[in-house]
Amino acid sequence: MNLLDRILDPDKAPAIVAELSGNHNNSYETAKDIIKAASDAGAHAVKLQTYTPQSITLDSDREEFVVQEGLWKGRRLHDLYQEACTPYEWHKPLSEYARDLGIELFSTPFDEKAVDFLESEIQPPLYKVSSFELTHLPLLKHIAQTGKPVVLSTGMASLQEIEEAVHTLRSNGTENLVLLKCVSAYPSEAKGFNLRSMAAMGQTFKCPSGLSDHTLSNEIAVASVALGARLIEKHVTDSRKQGAIDSGFSLEPSELSELVQATKRAHEALGSPEIRGSSQDEKQTHFRRSIYASADIEAGDTFTTENLRIVRPSLGLPPKYWEEILGKKATRQIPFGHPLNPKDL
Repeated sequence: MNLLDRILDPDKAPAIVAELSGNHNNSYETAKDIIKAASDAGAHAVKLQTYTPQSITLDSDREEFVVQEGLWKGRRLHDLYQEACTPYEWHKPLSEYARDLGIELFSTPFDEKAVDFLESEIQPPLYKVSSFELTHLPLLKHIAQTGKPVVLSTGMASLQEIEEAVHTLRSNGTENLVLLKCVSAYPSEAKGFNLRSMAAMGQTFKCPSGLSDHTLSNEIAVASVALGARLIEKHVTDSRKQGAIDSGFSLEPSELSELVQATKRAHEALGSPEIRGSSQDEKQTHFRRSIYASADIEAGDTFTTENLRIVRPSLGLPPKYWEEILGKKATRQIPFGHPLNPKDL
């Protein structure tokens, strides 16, 4: 099953996307190792980021070009992106490697040239738009014109900004759109996450919704399944000890595997909105109570609280008939420990 089909099929567990980002630590072999680990963990796709420092920012020392807080406090934007970028020459061999492993690979382009490059080099099945690029409407228009499905992270965007982005995409060729709830902080915290807005976005824009999760654990991702998440994205590293630029908010392979299994179990637990017992409950009805003879009863004896009791198991008449039965007479002998049934009345 390809990635888009999984996203669109509510009967399937959500698609799990492993974000490589800058966790390759400038090593092609590490990038391959992370892709292999993601595949082994059961992820459905791996995502790259396609940019150069020049395509995102300026090589400037001015204060506004320096990160002021958080994980990268004090780092120049240009230096940060230089360290984190995935070399363009890696894209095609990494795509081929992922294909050989049976895992899909796509990317987040950060300018129009990156889109053209991806179209010519790896022909990704879909595109991801970073939350920071949501207001870059010229880029969204260019992506939409490929006709590929688009996954759009919303981050700090207002409803109006999301409306503008969605309109730009749909009016320029995007037919399949997925909106992701995310908090654009690295790492982010559960408090104030406002996860319910994920489902609200899907309802508002009539499209699948999901989660781009930068928290340090899997709880929010698993919770999102109950709210209908169809795609869950997590940053992945081979080891946080390696100290790669995004490793501080990334899952290790064992944690990614746990996420895959936990979201599967959560999805299986959703079941049907029909109000009834589960298939497991059906096997336990034996342990309900029913009406049994608590003493030997002869034909013609009157049923009383002295010779009948409501006990487990459930092979006799249900307790709802208790008051109706008391005072009636037995039609035949009923030994102690036998269930009461309609023929006994």
